[in-house]
Amino acid sequence: MARAGLTTERLTQAGAELADEVGFDHITLSALARRFEVKVASLYAHVTSSQDLKTRITLLALQELADRAAEALAGRAEKDALIALGNVYRDYARKHPGRYAAMHFRLDPETANASAGVKHSQLTRAILRGYQLSEPDQTHAVRLLGSVFHGFATLEMEGGFSHSLPASQESWSRALDALDALLRNWPTPK
Repeated sequence: MARAGLTTERLTQAGAELADEVGFDHITLSALARRFEVKVASLYAHVTSSQDLKTRITLLALQELADRAAEALAGRAEKDALIALGNVYRDYARKHPGRYAAMHFRLDPETANASAGVKHSQLTRAILRGYQLSEPDQTHAVRLLGSVFHGFATLEMEGGFSHSLPASQESWSRALDALDALLRNWPTPK
């Protein structure tokens, strides 16, 4: 008999909410059990360990972000698509800091390859085709965009721009403009 209406999905969702509140690094089965007012042993029928719970939160976060990105990119190309994708990442990091952190949790290769993380790369590559980038330049550009989006979102979440908060939106817009210009004028290898 499931106590407190526990299911794997409900625990994963609650774990994701808890991660947003206390930070992904502080997610434990004990903390989740306290949320449901049950003993830790009651969770083991649904999740096998804290590692399993964190993996499930990571998969949830990757799927949520991929779904939002796909919706935001529909019907857009080039700079409009680039801005939409960047904004989805930044907004998700702001609204769900624990889940955003979860997306960078190391998954085993088999789980990673079956996750929505693959869709993130596919969506980014779809944008890059509008810029006429082919391989291996697409791979380099995917890494560049991911680095800029993640770096800006992380610095912003950690208060890196708190000394000039109103200007961070302008910096974000200018970073996206610079990325667009770079993608339109992608350097050729020497």
